[in-house]
Amino acid sequence: MVEYTLQLDTVFASLSDPTRRDILARVARAELSVGELAANYNVTFAAISKHLKVLEHARLIVKRKEGKKHLVSLAPDALRSADEYLEQYRQMWQSRYDKLETLIT
Repeated sequence: MVEYTLQLDTVFASLSDPTRRDILARVARAELSVGELAANYNVTFAAISKHLKVLEHARLIVKRKEGKKHLVSLAPDALRSADEYLEQYRQMWQSRYDKLETLIT
């Protein structure tokens, strides 16, 4: 339970940054090299590397080496656990909306 909570904390903390969310969206569409990712941002290569380390620590991405290139791809399992956590709140709010709709109509 503690490990699950720590993993969720890490996932949500890593998603709190807009650059990391954008990186995640890009690698969700296609595997990209670190250089290809860095070219999309007006920050240093080192800054992108730090963002990637945060995402990798949260298990949201996987990095692999192919020759001299470091490739980054999405690792959806961590997002799945966050989605499962949020699902309980979706269900609760949907139930409340359904009750409200019943009262209104």
